[in-house]
Amino acid sequence: MRYQLLAFVIALFLVFFASRVMLVLWQRKRVLAAGGTGRVFLGGLRIDLNQIATYVALPALLMPWLEDQQWFVNVTAVWFGLWWLGCVFMEICTPQFIDEYDTRPNRLFVEYLKHPKEVSGMLWRGYKKVLALGLIVFAGMIYLALQLFSGYTTAPLGPWWLRPIESLVYAAICFLAIRGTLKKRPINPSTVAFAGDGMVNSLALNSMYSLQYAVYAMKYEMSAEDVYGKMPAAQMNQIVNEAAGISPAEGNGKQAATLHRQPATHVADRPLNIVLIVEESLGAQYIQTLGGQSLTPNLDALYEQGWGFTRAYATGTRSVRGLEALSAGFPPTITQSVFKLPGAQSGFFTIADVLGQQHGYHSRFLYGGEAHFDNMKGFFLGNGFREVIDGPQFKDPKFLGTWGYSDEDMFNQLDRLLQEDGARKEPVLTLAFSVSNHSPWEYPEGRIQTSGNPATVDNTVRYADHALGEFFKMARTRDYWNNTVFVVVADHDSRVFGADLIPLRHFHIPAVILGGTIAPRRDDRLISQIDLAPTLLSLAGAACEHPMIGHDLTRQTPDRAIMQYGDRYGYLQGDQLTVLEPHLDPQQFRYQAPETFEPTPTDEAMIQCARAHALWPFSVYRDKSYTVPKRG
Repeated sequence: MRYQLLAFVIALFLVFFASRVMLVLWQRKRVLAAGGTGRVFLGGLRIDLNQIATYVALPALLMPWLEDQQWFVNVTAVWFGLWWLGCVFMEICTPQFIDEYDTRPNRLFVEYLKHPKEVSGMLWRGYKKVLALGLIVFAGMIYLALQLFSGYTTAPLGPWWLRPIESLVYAAICFLAIRGTLKKRPINPSTVAFAGDGMVNSLALNSMYSLQYAVYAMKYEMSAEDVYGKMPAAQMNQIVNEAAGISPAEGNGKQAATLHRQPATHVADRPLNIVLIVEESLGAQYIQTLGGQSLTPNLDALYEQGWGFTRAYATGTRSVRGLEALSAGFPPTITQSVFKLPGAQSGFFTIADVLGQQHGYHSRFLYGGEAHFDNMKGFFLGNGFREVIDGPQFKDPKFLGTWGYSDEDMFNQLDRLLQEDGARKEPVLTLAFSVSNHSPWEYPEGRIQTSGNPATVDNTVRYADHALGEFFKMARTRDYWNNTVFVVVADHDSRVFGADLIPLRHFHIPAVILGGTIAPRRDDRLISQIDLAPTLLSLAGAACEHPMIGHDLTRQTPDRAIMQYGDRYGYLQGDQLTVLEPHLDPQQFRYQAPETFEPTPTDEAMIQCARAHALWPFSVYRDKSYTVPKRG
């Protein structure tokens, strides 16, 4: 029995150690740049002991009393085998997860498990070899687990007076290993973090710990104050209002303190239609106009034909994070996106809701995939959107991939709907979201000149750009062109990674506004995704009362961008980046694009501004005040 326990301890330690060695060798350049391997392995030892003690504690406490019972030996074998295989499985998954998300498995791992159909299809179509290799290795590990933990026999019990002493000794050892420190706060990922490179810090963890800690931390998602510090509500609201250019006197105590009336720049008898085209994972790194690769000639041309923003930044790294910024003007938080939060499923502000109430707009969400993904359908329908049209409802689609119908299919549906809208008496808001630019990189053949392997991100970006260009060639010939304001914007970049606390170059995205009433111009101001919704209202001629803190770019210059990167909050003002991290002192840097960060002395006013913006979204969500007064 005791040999069984010892076998588990040694076997699990070797799994963690061997995996960490291979990961460090793979990422050795970044590990060395961050300060060497020693701290990764020392921190890893503490985390591994925490995990091993967690799984050993219960059998060890009971062993002095039950080791003479064969059923206990057998149950312990199953217990050890399942935990060992679970940890092996997580380590097998880790390299591919790091390659995709630049960190060990975390909350995203759990969230993707909620969509087995899409994920299994993606794995089968895009990662057959990796999947096959992983399954072969895991099958071998199952056989090894049977050899390691089964076949043990009972042992005679020790003297009765020794049993409680043994249990207490085991309890003390496990307690110290699990706590990991004699200091006030138990061990956590911050304890072993030492570098500005989040991926390197994650190597000091093991993947089961990383996953379990992420799940555990979900219970704190609604409490940004516990993470970034507290601030009086009056001070928070004052800072946010001043930064947004909102007079506090315009606020309404029953709604968010930012509730105000925004006038419209465009004046017309009937507001214009609005079309938000959200491009999946299309970061600035692919766009020549924005300093990236030359993969998007059509989007580059749109920058010459419309109001193009060269310094637009996404609020996060997930699609629903970008969608909440674009559809609701809502800033990022350390919590999940409001698309998934229970308190935001109805009565939560969106531009569809306010345009419907105050200007009679019809509104729709158009998506090539299945809109239940990430709860998009539930959120939109619960908050003002009149209809959701997703892939299964498309008419005569031509190409179906893992994540949905092709961008061309989506744009064909969009063109048809916009033409049909010509018969409507009311203006229309359409939010159209593409799906093609996503692993496993599927798109119709014969559309683009590919380079190398067709199933790559670069070729899929070429296809996404092709589909976008073809749509706008068609749109310019339609009657709806002159009475519609379009915006083309990415939800986020693909594969956000880097050694910086917040890799800003991977938050840089395209944003261009077009339409018959839009004059071409190049705009080099620093802006955020949350500024686009207020700007579209103004350009459409829809003066509205709303709580959004984004700027109307026809009248204001924000010179700031806001982003959430994991549990780090970034507030970029001019060239000054303020970074807030859980339970750590704020840091500030002078940023020079694309990736130069020079540490600077902290400015208390900027820290308070960043903290206010980090806390404000949680506050208005909790108070259910991010809304507008209902009109009859």
